[in-house]
Amino acid sequence: MGMTRGGGGVLVEREQDVLRAASMYYLQDLKMEVIARHLGTSRSTVSRLLRHARDTGLVEITLRPSSTRAPGLGRSISSTFGIDTYVVPVPDSAGSVERLDQVAMTAARLIGSWFDSDMVMGVAWGTTIAAVSRYLAPKPTRGSAVVQLNGAANMRTSGVEYASDLISSFGSAFDAAVHHFSVPAFFDYPDTKDAMWRERSVRRVLDMQRRADLAVFSVGAVAGAVPSHVYSAGYLDESDVRRLHDDGVVGDVCTVFLRADGSWADVSLNGRATGPTPAQLERVPRRMCVVAGDNKVAPLLAALRAQVVTDLVVDEVTATALVEAVGARTPARAR
Repeated sequence: MGMTRGGGGVLVEREQDVLRAASMYYLQDLKMEVIARHLGTSRSTVSRLLRHARDTGLVEITLRPSSTRAPGLGRSISSTFGIDTYVVPVPDSAGSVERLDQVAMTAARLIGSWFDSDMVMGVAWGTTIAAVSRYLAPKPTRGSAVVQLNGAANMRTSGVEYASDLISSFGSAFDAAVHHFSVPAFFDYPDTKDAMWRERSVRRVLDMQRRADLAVFSVGAVAGAVPSHVYSAGYLDESDVRRLHDDGVVGDVCTVFLRADGSWADVSLNGRATGPTPAQLERVPRRMCVVAGDNKVAPLLAALRAQVVTDLVVDEVTATALVEAVGARTPARAR
């Protein structure tokens, strides 16, 4: 059959046999019994070869129900905003948690295909990205790094452990060095932030952020069935929320707040925020935004207008609402 025996007595199929079996089964539509005769082996071995092809990513299976609107929605969003869009098919009846899980699985698969040795990935903590972290498949790399994009401490609890575990899970999946960002999510005073940004320990992390080849983040929304972590875990007090309302803020990217038109520079709380601004994010070659949920439509549209996204992973229901919200025209960003 063309198998070799590796260390510890573990059978290792030759890649040529895996490729031949997968090609005959998925491309030529041959039955396992026929493939087994071609390869001079048993049906059970062919089954194992096909499973190996799926597990290693040689074969990827995507279900596209005939009723799905996903392809058309993806083309519409891509042409409007000049980005790559991955619309995840879900039934209209799917709940918020199911939609988040489906989007997280797709995002995790894409990250695994994009991220490799000698690369730097910036990760912003949050409810959605925490879901993505649970579906990352192990992919050993060399010389790579994962860096936290925004601070995590808050006034109720430290917040650091939550973010640290999330960022570490990305590092563990890729055997990458991990760089935590040990500052608050928001400083009390802009002057304090300015002083901290001059510290060598902070500058080291900021330098690593600037080296990022890939940024992974979501958008934050004030309310919804799956609340954004920044609004639900003690990062903002009541006066902060009132100020955001007065400034016309609809959500955030990496804890930097955005108005509906994508503007952000003169939002008062952003002087205290520790995440990268849209202008800084734009320097990252590939910027993946992962979104699921009706409450995310307004902040997602703001992020798209701020031009911080190159690759969008979104569920079908949210994508439909986004296209409806866009209409025929999309206003240009006003910083």
